[in-house]
Amino acid sequence: MKKRTRNRIWKEFKLWLLAVRPGIVVLLLVILIRIIGGIQSWEWMLLDTMLRLRPIENPDERVVIVGIDEKDIEWVKQYPIPDQKIAELLTKLETYKPLAIGLDIFKNVSVEPGGEQLAQILRANSNIIGIEKILQPGEISPPQSLPSERVGFVDLPNDEDSKNRRYLLYTPNPKNINEDKYSLALRLVTKYLNAKGIEPQTGKNDPNTIRFRGIELPRITHNFGGYVRADDGGLSILMNFRNSDRPFNIVSLRDILNDRVDAELLRDRIVLVGNRNMSAGDIFYTSALSNLKLSGQIYGIDYHAHVISQILSSVIDSRTMLHSWGEFGEYTWIFVWGILSIVIGRFTESAQANLLTVTVAAFCLFSCGYMMLWVWGVWIPVAPSFLILAVNGLGLGAFYQHDKFLRSQIKERQNTIQHTFTVIHNGPLQILAYGLKHLRAKDIPYEQLVEQFEKLDREIRELGDFLKLEALTTEESLRLGSGLILELKRPLHDLLYEVYSSTLERKDFEHFKTLKVKIRNFEPIDDKYLTIEQKRGICLFLEEALCNVGKHAQGVKRVQASGVYSANKYNLSVRDNGSGIKSKLENKGTKHFKMLAKQLGGEFRRESLSPRGTICELRWKPTKEF
Repeated sequence: MKKRTRNRIWKEFKLWLLAVRPGIVVLLLVILIRIIGGIQSWEWMLLDTMLRLRPIENPDERVVIVGIDEKDIEWVKQYPIPDQKIAELLTKLETYKPLAIGLDIFKNVSVEPGGEQLAQILRANSNIIGIEKILQPGEISPPQSLPSERVGFVDLPNDEDSKNRRYLLYTPNPKNINEDKYSLALRLVTKYLNAKGIEPQTGKNDPNTIRFRGIELPRITHNFGGYVRADDGGLSILMNFRNSDRPFNIVSLRDILNDRVDAELLRDRIVLVGNRNMSAGDIFYTSALSNLKLSGQIYGIDYHAHVISQILSSVIDSRTMLHSWGEFGEYTWIFVWGILSIVIGRFTESAQANLLTVTVAAFCLFSCGYMMLWVWGVWIPVAPSFLILAVNGLGLGAFYQHDKFLRSQIKERQNTIQHTFTVIHNGPLQILAYGLKHLRAKDIPYEQLVEQFEKLDREIRELGDFLKLEALTTEESLRLGSGLILELKRPLHDLLYEVYSSTLERKDFEHFKTLKVKIRNFEPIDDKYLTIEQKRGICLFLEEALCNVGKHAQGVKRVQASGVYSANKYNLSVRDNGSGIKSKLENKGTKHFKMLAKQLGGEFRRESLSPRGTICELRWKPTKEF
């Protein structure tokens, strides 16, 4: 009996030993990948998702936005809005007695008429805060009529996926490290809280941050939550957007100047004045809000309003600000889930039970992350735990089949070699043998012999295309015809700019020399649902379309390459005013791009324009539906 028990224990120990070794390797590998920043984008994506799923919140009445929209521009009949109208607006706002006014419009250069009038208004009203841009590129100086203590910078750092999740509250002046620069939001919050008798103080737990009435603002440190080596050079906080269809009261310039606003709406409030129109280009990107008028895009003035609201709500209403556990707590959490995934992999032997258990565990993991974020404002590492759970929970069975897999791979390669040889032998080699035979015998006409070798050329090329389609590649780079090598992990719109610029610089296409007008505009796209191969195909489409202009567009003087949203689809097109399409034959490029469009769940077209020119267009819906 004892011997049987010992044998069972020993057998179980050996099974655990087999499971634990690869499981620990996976755990350590995921931790290493996270340490070097390889999981940042996944953690950002899950953070945005959880923020987006939070319950709807009430509007913050303390912040009011005076947004200059397209109808205001039509009403004024001038853009940029002249200083005279801005001066009238500020004068009218002062009559409502707001506690602070933030002028989120660059006024380093006057827009006449009214330049001197606006300068006098700015000098005379101490509760008006102007703006500047202090970080490269494109620094912009503040209004000359404002002292430095009434100026806030509006630089917004973005993450590697072009989304904005952070806000820089203060930073050393890049031109004078002994001087601190403060953001527009911090200037306005400080002025508002000072009026309420609340002074800013140095943090106790973290002396590098700020606290108001005992509430410390959680600072984004070097390794904070999903961030790795994040350093904005000052005090940055993580955005905790107010999740609401209309988080703030918004009025227009027309409403203020035409006395269509209730005075109580603005009294004792923070008022932000700025552009809420596409003409200004003051647009930033976020996936943390689901109810945006511009999908995935937020006006800069709204972004500053969210920062002001989250600080005031934290100090006055005890609404949580987002923070993290710190590195020790985060890696302890990851380690616990790593061990749990090994347990799941060991005790769920059937595929169905394993899948069900992992699914339930994944749901619990996401729920924990969501509740921690929503209730306590803690950003915990869900993405690496998900990854370990998936690999260990679902993948340990594959470990036991490793030897069988290797044998099957060797057999598959042998079959591939045999198949390739068979195709070559039954096709091109037979034609080659036939041609060589008659070439030596000189018993058929020259034209017939040439025809055979032309057929051989076609078959070899078709065979090459066939084998390329069968090959599997894991490369994440693309070499263009110009010699430029693109890293396909970069955002798609950046890649399209590179393809466009590099291709038009090529000297081997004669019709590029006649171009007089070159237009390009590639709007940013959320490319997280595009595979590397799909991004490769899209870049090759743009290169091929531009090369066709250089090769075939006789008399071309204008080319326009654009990528824009239209009817919920992303339209990537190249238009020219050349001689148009002369041949109706469908070449290999056209066939390939039709196949690409099918993979994307979109459409491809290439046709002549009237009275002259050609359009080559690829359209698809940028979601995971394809």
